[in-house]
Amino acid sequence: MDAIISMIQSLGIMLLAPLVAGIIKTVKARLQNRRGPSVLQPYFDLMKLLGKDSVVSPTVSWIFHVAPYVYFAGAFAAAAILSVAFFPRNNFGDLFTLIYVLALGRFFLVMASLDGGSAFGGMGGAREMFIGILVEPAMLLSILTIAIKAQTTNVGMMVESVGNPLLSLHYVFASLAFYIVLLTETGRIPVDNPDTHLELTMIHEGMVLEYSGRKLALIFWASAVKQLILIVLFVLLFLPGSIFSGAPIIGIILKVLLVALFIAGTETITNKMRLFNVPKFLALSCLLSLLALVAQ
Repeated sequence: MDAIISMIQSLGIMLLAPLVAGIIKTVKARLQNRRGPSVLQPYFDLMKLLGKDSVVSPTVSWIFHVAPYVYFAGAFAAAAILSVAFFPRNNFGDLFTLIYVLALGRFFLVMASLDGGSAFGGMGGAREMFIGILVEPAMLLSILTIAIKAQTTNVGMMVESVGNPLLSLHYVFASLAFYIVLLTETGRIPVDNPDTHLELTMIHEGMVLEYSGRKLALIFWASAVKQLILIVLFVLLFLPGSIFSGAPIIGIILKVLLVALFIAGTETITNKMRLFNVPKFLALSCLLSLLALVAQ
């Protein structure tokens, strides 16, 4: 029964991910005094792309064709692992598995960007790997503050060990460190701009310039799922405690919306930094994580 409920929850994450992405876009537009798109616009975009055929260069190899499916499958697997957090008794759902399943999708997408033969695609792929090498240690170090306390890397047991702590210094440091990782890993401002159309500043968007149709829809959908997974992980590990004691799922949903609003506000008040300043930004995350470990 737990496995069935876990699968239902992972499907729910897949279906709600475009909605969260749409909320961030709409709130960001309102904060910038623009009308902006509807919160349902990502669903309309996905349906439009799924109804179109893909135009593929004759020079690409099998990597280009397989990468969108691997990226999407990795996001679905990560959603299934994350849903185990609600069932701490389960023995599967390791934190390292979740992180590196997502990393597998990134690896194939970068390989596909190089396989396409586009100059901008290769540049975006190189930048993605540059950021990926820096963000993975920062992510592991920030979550390590919770894993050490729980004495395990099982996602469910880690969430159970957090409980409902009082506001403490090490949780503040750890949450700020993971929030920096969240912005970086999801390609948000100040690291990347998901709404840009300038090729010289693209990172994630530059990698998928050669994709179209159904394959592009899978990539966009998987990116939205990855964003929601990291937001939910942030809520479960660093924003513990339920707003509604009798309905914890409602409390989690409200906190996810709160984080989405905060992301939109962060993008509104900050500018995109230079690529060579990203290591300093992630070094700040590592420093905060180390301070959190010391504060424990």
